[in-house]
Amino acid sequence: MELRDLRLFATVAQTGNITKAAEQLGYVQSNVTARIQHLEEQLQATLFYRHARGVTLTSQGKLLLTYAEQILHLADQAKKALTAAETPRGPLRIGSMETTAAVHLPALLARFHHDFPDVDLILRTGPTEELLRLVLDYELDGAFVTGPVHHPELDQTAMLAETLAFISSHPLDDDAHPDIPRTLLVFRSGCSYRARLEHLVRKRGWLPVKTLEFGTLEAILGCVEAGMGISLVPLSVVHHYQSREKHQKLWVQPLASEEGRVETLFVQRRDAVITPALSHFLALGKQLLKN
Repeated sequence: MELRDLRLFATVAQTGNITKAAEQLGYVQSNVTARIQHLEEQLQATLFYRHARGVTLTSQGKLLLTYAEQILHLADQAKKALTAAETPRGPLRIGSMETTAAVHLPALLARFHHDFPDVDLILRTGPTEELLRLVLDYELDGAFVTGPVHHPELDQTAMLAETLAFISSHPLDDDAHPDIPRTLLVFRSGCSYRARLEHLVRKRGWLPVKTLEFGTLEAILGCVEAGMGISLVPLSVVHHYQSREKHQKLWVQPLASEEGRVETLFVQRRDAVITPALSHFLALGKQLLKN
């Protein structure tokens, strides 16, 4: 079994179409078909059902795909380990929550880019649940997420502590006055701050509740300030924008003690190769984010 054939097989499985797989890999279709047939003969197993729309994995094909993905990942990790240079270079794929990316990462990213210009840094933002999945699937080298995180395949490093705060266009209290907004302005499902806000709203009896999802932090802050609803964000976010004379009309209520404390962690796969680029990025992050 050759790595080339396993990579070709995995691509066909992912695309569900031999023609698309051939285009993606830069092969002619007949070559892909021949290699798949050769692999089936070699394994004495039918790996795909052929039909008019393309191909679908058989049960044996699904089993092989599980092993193929592991083998291909290990091969890529071995290549990284053997070709890693002292000077960081190559791709570095980092994930982050939107709030962390907006407030805490610009200085870190700028400094890292200045110190290591040969690294191709890619930043992807999203909610904590999505970022954890991407790290576990080897699609990110590491990510900034909200703690706590308990997963046997992940290593984690505490990077900074945040205090969460309610934000609104006017004061809120626990007496549930009629003018308290019943609308929550949040990021999409999987956001840890959203989950915390929904829990706190239920706990305080601020019901019924309508939830509106937004794609950017700036949109949430602007709509909260306009009186559309309430949200929950790190206090550092409010200070960051108000220090730049933006969103001055927001009413802010920090949460007390442990209820409002949350840690931002950097997580990475335990079995992943720590490249020089990732090692230097993590060291610089510890230095800058804890100052």
